[in-house]
Amino acid sequence: MIRIATLFTSLLLHSARSAAMVRAVRSLIAFCSLLLLAGMAQAQVAPLIVAPPAPPASLALPAPTPLETPVEALAADAREYARAYGVAPAEALRRLEAQEASVTLIDRLASDYGDRLAGVFIEHEPTYRIVIVVTGPPASDMQIALAAFGVPVILRTGAVSTRTDVLRAIEQNQAALRAALPSPPGMGVDPHTGALMIVTRQGDLPSDGDRTSMESRLAAIAGVPVELRSWGELDTNLSVEGGGRVVGGDAEERHRFVCTSGFVVTDGVRTAISTAAHCPDNLTFVGPDGTRTALTIVGAWGARYQDVQIHSAGETLQPAFYADSETRARLAATWRNRTSTRAGDFVCHRGQRTGYSCAVVRLVDYAPPGDLCAGPCPATWVAVSGPRCKGGDSGGPVFLGSVAFGLVKGDSSENGTCRLYYYMSADYFPPGWTVMHVAPPTLTGAPPVALDRAP
Repeated sequence: MIRIATLFTSLLLHSARSAAMVRAVRSLIAFCSLLLLAGMAQAQVAPLIVAPPAPPASLALPAPTPLETPVEALAADAREYARAYGVAPAEALRRLEAQEASVTLIDRLASDYGDRLAGVFIEHEPTYRIVIVVTGPPASDMQIALAAFGVPVILRTGAVSTRTDVLRAIEQNQAALRAALPSPPGMGVDPHTGALMIVTRQGDLPSDGDRTSMESRLAAIAGVPVELRSWGELDTNLSVEGGGRVVGGDAEERHRFVCTSGFVVTDGVRTAISTAAHCPDNLTFVGPDGTRTALTIVGAWGARYQDVQIHSAGETLQPAFYADSETRARLAATWRNRTSTRAGDFVCHRGQRTGYSCAVVRLVDYAPPGDLCAGPCPATWVAVSGPRCKGGDSGGPVFLGSVAFGLVKGDSSENGTCRLYYYMSADYFPPGWTVMHVAPPTLTGAPPVALDRAP
């Protein structure tokens, strides 16, 4: 089944040469188009047919696309980690395995400190460890647990406010804070300090360099301590072009746009392809060879905390997507909820414009600037440090190994350089729809050990 389901463009080229053959492989054409949807930018959806009809015996079939095992998928991402942090590939793999294996323990510990919690972040240098930051008198860091793979879990006190207080401040005072600056800023919870981080354009900062006075004025509005940052001069939804390539036009057909497809999703009965809601509603898949297949929109959700639309392929799909290679696909095994995502988590994404790249999560509670969410955005988006994002990556998948993290929405750039991109978390698909997945892999390693809990 996998062999037939992973046929490539040459099948379309052969089948298009006669009308009879077109009719005979009609379902395969739809499948192959959607598979190529995943292959162009390589991190996009690679839909697979469950039970396609048999092609004519005279038709020469290309070789199937190999599937990466979960171990191979994580090892590929570990090579990117090794390059980023200058560690051996084996150490990089250990850290990424630890990252995924630590989720349940860290969720429980963070819940234990819920009334004091400012944030959680993963520290990569000088040693790899996970830090839980809480309010209370500053004191020396204390190890409170040992996560799987021997990763220390540290408690750090002295946060200036709690995550709950900062999120409430954003919700209640966002309009006033936006009005206090020349351009609507981005906002988020700094998990290292517990402060409200306000991200503005460099040109909106005080010309005399006195950030302290501006931070004080903004803190008086917000009711919590404020940190001012500047990450870029341009914040937009990423224009659409991508790697499972789908094209569409505006209502007057004066402009053509290209989108990146995301993960295969399911409502328990149907399977479909996801992409960003700010892409056109009427989309056509275009393969590398120019083959076009119309898609049917199921629905679009593009306000507040969502930027996603779902399209039917007319076929039953498998949960495959391309990541580090367009010649080998991965099968999604599970997804990560936003509440379980930590600053410092290492994630990857792929788009046709920028290819495959990996970086760390900067903010888990991020409200992008401007009115990119059919109005002001809530602090429900996840911001990632570049290093590569560009118009055309919009709607593409964010992942690590076989784990789905979300769909790319937009970016903050400066002088053409990607400073960060932000994505919709995978648990924010519309009600009833989830990432289609196979059974998650089992990670090895020492079980977590709980140590003394600090008072």
